[in-house]
Amino acid sequence: MNIGMIGVAAVLGLSAIGSAIGAGIAGQAAIGAWKRNYMANKPASFLLVVFAGAPLTQTIYGFILLQRMLASTKDPLLLLGAGIIGGAAMGMSAIAQGKASASSCDAFGETGKGFGQYITVVGLCETVALFVMAFTFGAI
Repeated sequence: MNIGMIGVAAVLGLSAIGSAIGAGIAGQAAIGAWKRNYMANKPASFLLVVFAGAPLTQTIYGFILLQRMLASTKDPLLLLGAGIIGGAAMGMSAIAQGKASASSCDAFGETGKGFGQYITVVGLCETVALFVMAFTFGAI
């Protein structure tokens, strides 16, 4: 049995769990903002879908890293550790992104202003996952 395969599975699984949690948090806020707009007979911006879906990209990063790990000839214990820690870090990035997206949904849904600033902060949360993926590539 190759214990490194647990890390390979963990990198995708943990990043996807974080994406699901983050998208759920952001999605709830988007729905709440739309509801408030509808109740006030104001237009409900479809742009909130951008915030709701933002945490999903961490699953893609987990899959890309999984592919690289499968091709790696490094020590299985390194792959195990890299998969668990890398997947957890990407998953936490997605959860943080979901929280930032939720606040963005609330603010943009209320004011209809500031989309550029809000998406910038959401992107900063995303950067953590990109760094984890890139730096783990170098290690494995």
